[in-house]
Amino acid sequence: MVVEPIIINHLFGLRIGKLPDKIKNRKTLLIVGVSINLLALVYFKYSNFIVDNINIILGSLNLGTIAINKVRLPIGISFYTFQSLSYLVDVYRKETKATKNPVDLGLYIALFPQLIAGPIVRYHDINEQIRQRKITFELFYSGTKKFIAGLGKKVIIANTVGYYADTFFNFPSDELSSGLLVWGAILYSFQIYFDFSGYSDMAIGLGRMFGFNILENFNFPYISTSIKEFWRRWHISLSNWFRDYLYIPLGGNRKGVKMTYINLGIVFLVTGLWHGASWNFVIWGIWHGMFLIIERIGLDKILARIPKIFSHIYMLSVVLIGWILFRVEDMHHFIDYFSRLLSFNSNTTYTVADFTNREIITATALGVIFSMPWIKVRNFIEKYSIVEIIVYFIIFTLSVLSLSASTYNPFIYFQF
Repeated sequence: MVVEPIIINHLFGLRIGKLPDKIKNRKTLLIVGVSINLLALVYFKYSNFIVDNINIILGSLNLGTIAINKVRLPIGISFYTFQSLSYLVDVYRKETKATKNPVDLGLYIALFPQLIAGPIVRYHDINEQIRQRKITFELFYSGTKKFIAGLGKKVIIANTVGYYADTFFNFPSDELSSGLLVWGAILYSFQIYFDFSGYSDMAIGLGRMFGFNILENFNFPYISTSIKEFWRRWHISLSNWFRDYLYIPLGGNRKGVKMTYINLGIVFLVTGLWHGASWNFVIWGIWHGMFLIIERIGLDKILARIPKIFSHIYMLSVVLIGWILFRVEDMHHFIDYFSRLLSFNSNTTYTVADFTNREIITATALGVIFSMPWIKVRNFIEKYSIVEIIVYFIIFTLSVLSLSASTYNPFIYFQF
């Protein structure tokens, strides 16, 4: 499936790169090339969603339904489609030269460390490394550490908290106390962060081992004090992609306040859709976009004046509710889960005390601890090489033991 976009984008990139700026056909070629990429993405990722919603409307009007075979989603299509789009647009903007060698473009689009789940890489960031790169001991050692750190995040933390998060979300919500429902949401917020940032770190680490410098994708997002800051730290490659290839082309904040809000709304509507073909993802995107607009209207000034602890609680509350939206299977599940959470009901089948064991407490503590940078501790470990080697050896050993002892190993962003 990756071969077709490589060939198509290579041909379009060559042609767009050759035509002078003022030729109208140049823009037409860009539109056609972008459309082909987007049509493929829409077909494979959104066909089932579109048909299901059309059938709901037709059914309500007693007009029958449309039957299609279920379309299977190619692995990593969202990521390599966005990389293909950025390549064509950058060639059009003269920010990079179209490569004459299809193998170079193929390596860029199908670069195996980050092909399945990112980070999203720009061609102009690694085109020189594709042609010529140096694999040094320092870079390989740095990549090994990065990979092990990511493996530890994924296996030791994400898998452990994820097991209990799944347990809480899969239970009938009327059997769980409000405290357990809150705990489930917190555990899922740790799961998705350590799962995705862990994979990103492994991809970055593998890239370094092969001589590629892939940019960081997460920067401790849960220490943010606003939703705006959160999106500067969360999935950085995606946030920057939407800024450069959607928000700014729409006009950004250059066309007045009203259009700025509309543009932000569009970007986060698309952000939600990018994450999945389901209404809960759409509403999740709108939820974040709404708070970004509210902050622009004036909330950001209030957040800057109040104690950081309160602005931090505000950010975590918004993000936590958003993750419930992200995790549930449909809006009925969300309404049920969230209403029970707000009921503060402890007269249920299970309460926090029933799940208070060493494993879940340790997993929650690890989630809290490793969501923060601890710069001084990291500097101390890096200062003494023997300490650093011991720490990473322990993380690697624990990760391997955990993988061998457990069959629970989900990968959340695999579906995107």
